[in-house]
Amino acid sequence: MSTAPLRPSPTDASTSSVSLAEARTHFTSGRGYLAACTLGLPTVNTIAAMRADTEAWARGEACASKYGDVVERVRAGYADLVGVRPDRVAIGSQTSVMAGTVAASLPDGAEVVLPLGDFSSMVFPFLAQAHRGVTVRQVAVADLAASLTVNTWLVAFSLVQSATGTLADLDAILTAARATDTFTLCDTTQATGWMPVDASVFDATICHSYKWLGAPRGVAFFTASPAFAAQLHPVNAGWYAGDDLWASCYGPSMALAPNARRFDVSPAWPAWVGAEPAINLFRSLDLAEVRAHNVSLGDALCDGLDLPRLSQAIISWPDADGRDLARLTAAGITASGRAGRARVAFHLWNDRDDVDAALEALGRG
Repeated sequence: MSTAPLRPSPTDASTSSVSLAEARTHFTSGRGYLAACTLGLPTVNTIAAMRADTEAWARGEACASKYGDVVERVRAGYADLVGVRPDRVAIGSQTSVMAGTVAASLPDGAEVVLPLGDFSSMVFPFLAQAHRGVTVRQVAVADLAASLTVNTWLVAFSLVQSATGTLADLDAILTAARATDTFTLCDTTQATGWMPVDASVFDATICHSYKWLGAPRGVAFFTASPAFAAQLHPVNAGWYAGDDLWASCYGPSMALAPNARRFDVSPAWPAWVGAEPAINLFRSLDLAEVRAHNVSLGDALCDGLDLPRLSQAIISWPDADGRDLARLTAAGITASGRAGRARVAFHLWNDRDDVDAALEALGRG
C-alpha cells in the first residue's frame, strides 16, 4: 500500500473528510492481517510521530509540558470522535484500572449485571468487590436487558463481545436501564474505530485505543456523565488528576480537577504522541462507511463458511483443537483464537482478497 501523507496534519486540531480509499493508503501493510480485534496497525503518521519523538528524546529535547499539550489534543479529539465534551473524558492506560475505579465506588451490597464471557478486565474488578457484599450476576449477553431490576445498581458490558464479535442489543439495554434506574458502563474497545459510537448515551464508557483505532497500547479513555461521575471516588488520584497539574506534584493538600480529569491516570507520554495522528484519522472518517465495509467482508466470510450472516466485523467459529487457526497461520494470515474459537476481524485495510485467502486456507476456496 502507498504511504501518502494524511491530511490534515496530526498537529492540526481540525479534521476534514477522508474517504475510505484514501484512509487505506495510510497503512504500510494489512494484506492478510485479520487481527484488529487483537492489535491494530499503525498508520505511517503514527510511525513517523513516534520515531520523531524518540529521536527528540535521544537529543535531550523531550519536554513534559509539551507532552501534556499532546494529551489534551488527543483528549479533545477522542471526545469529538465519540460525541461528548472534553471535560467528560478522563485518560489512562488500562481498561481494568478504569473499570476498577467504578467497581471501587459501588455502594456496599450493590448488584451488578455482566454478560457471561465478557473480557476479564470488565469482569474481575467487580468480582473483586465481593468482600463488601457486592453481588455480580452474569447472564447471556442477549439477556442483559431482561435481567435488570430495580435492585440493579450497574450493568457493565462490552458493546462488542471480544471472543465472538456479538453486538449487545444497545436499545433494549438502555431502555431497561432507564426503566430500572440502573447505571450503564459500556466498554467500546472492540467497537470504536470500526462503527459509530455515541458515548453520551451511557453513564460511563471505557475504550482502549490500541485495537480498532490503531493507537499504541497504553492510551485509554474513560467518559462519565456528571451525574455518574458524582458517584465515583477518584481512587487512583495522582498528580495528573490535579486541578493544576504542576501545582499538584507534591503534598500535603489535594485539589483535584472539578471535571472528569480528576479520574486521570498519569499518561505514558510517547504512546500519546503516536495516538494523536491515529485519533485524527478516525475522527475524519465516515464510520458508518467503515462499518459497512467491514461488515460486508465479515458477511462474505460467513457465506463461504456456511454460517449465518452476522453483520459483524469480528467473525468467530468453534475451533477447540486450533486446527483452523493453524491453517490460517500456515497460509500467512494473522488471526487469533479465543475461548475455543477461531477469530478473524476485518478492518478498513482489508478487502475481498483477504476473504478469499482465508476461505482458501480453510479449504473453502
